[in-house]
Amino acid sequence: MIKEDHYLYLKYSNNSFIILSLYVDDILIAGNKKKDVDTTKRWLSLNFKMKDMGEANYILGVKIIGDHAKKFLGLTQETYIKNIECYHMQDNKPMETPVDKSSSLRHDICPKTLEEKERMSRVPYASVIGSLIYAMMCTHPDICYVV
Repeated sequence: MIKEDHYLYLKYSNNSFIILSLYVDDILIAGNKKKDVDTTKRWLSLNFKMKDMGEANYILGVKIIGDHAKKFLGLTQETYIKNIECYHMQDNKPMETPVDKSSSLRHDICPKTLEEKERMSRVPYASVIGSLIYAMMCTHPDICYVV
């Protein structure tokens, strides 16, 4: 187990490695030798009730693209990105900072009337930022200075 990631387990032996990732009740197993991956899956199925879903295509909104012959493995969040287009940000223009540097946030500029509060409640700021941060952490580090 990796200290910082309590859901990621690694095993190295004889030029072979196995990576086992846990998320709630899902397991993703990867390795550089199919025989060792199969052995690990057999051992796990003897000790736990589990179902082999075959080769992974998607995990947590990330599509896995692989070509065994070319020894290629890639990740994309194209579908995830298309789903967050509902926030209508695809035409936004990048800028140095999303807020004017001279601006300051103060309590007196918060929405006060019921109408202002209702209008602000329809602005999904936290959802937008959370979605962008997830995309940035997985496959799009290039947007980290935009968020």
